[in-house]
Amino acid sequence: MKKKSTGERLEFYNFSDVTVEHLHRYAIANDFIKNKVVLDIASGEGYGSYILSKNASKVIGVDIDAEAVFDAQNKYNNANLSFTVGSADKIPVDSNTIDVVVSFETIEHHDKHEEMILEIKRVLKSDGILIMSSPDKEFYTDKTGQNNIFHIKELYFSDFKKLINSHFQQTSYYFQKSYNFNSVISDENNYNQIEIFSGDNLGISKNKIEPLYNIVIASENRFHMLKTSVFEGSNIKNLETKQIVKMNSFAIHNSFTFKVGKIICYPIFYLLNNKFKKWLKHRFL
Repeated sequence: MKKKSTGERLEFYNFSDVTVEHLHRYAIANDFIKNKVVLDIASGEGYGSYILSKNASKVIGVDIDAEAVFDAQNKYNNANLSFTVGSADKIPVDSNTIDVVVSFETIEHHDKHEEMILEIKRVLKSDGILIMSSPDKEFYTDKTGQNNIFHIKELYFSDFKKLINSHFQQTSYYFQKSYNFNSVISDENNYNQIEIFSGDNLGISKNKIEPLYNIVIASENRFHMLKTSVFEGSNIKNLETKQIVKMNSFAIHNSFTFKVGKIICYPIFYLLNNKFKKWLKHRFL
């Protein structure tokens, strides 16, 4: 039986701006993981770990949900890819064995933030790199008024920065926001310089860009800074359109009106079809 989605965990049959945002994060992570041993904390459905496994030497996906781990093991296969059950504050990986840790939209789902960072430090090699994202409480919750029941402890950017800076010597921070299946990531100093326009034939306006997510790259050693980047999500938008068409078709064919209409019309179509067959037989035989 197909697992029922809660809507919180990204699964690759639900397509939206959230899909593009996650893919963009894994895209920037690809710049750091070539021929490296990678740990993906809260690997979920498994698609991100699979993407990384195409360039990494080894990828370990860890998730607290045993069912998600089982599904990922069955859906995504690569010789250098594995999935295992574990939590963010108790990672089932040996110390000093990981080159790159990625963890996207994880830290807000629990309140053991210090414990999580200490565990990440434990498993990382001395020159290892952390790439992590977190929703910005100011823009994700405060300004929208939404309350995500799956989030236990969200962080403001200042809190996020303080937490990471207290454990790593070298850090760089980035902001992310998506617009109509296109995601933008830029560093904290240049983000406000990005201009977003919208409108139609009756008028055009300039919109203030407000970061929905905070991203950090952290290490004890220096690393290269990211350029401003855009994830162009037309492929995901096409998948979403196909999904909507399929869902609408399913809804129509399973509606009471359609079923009643089918019952009423079937005898008529049957009679007409038989008459047409008789006409063809009389006409050509």
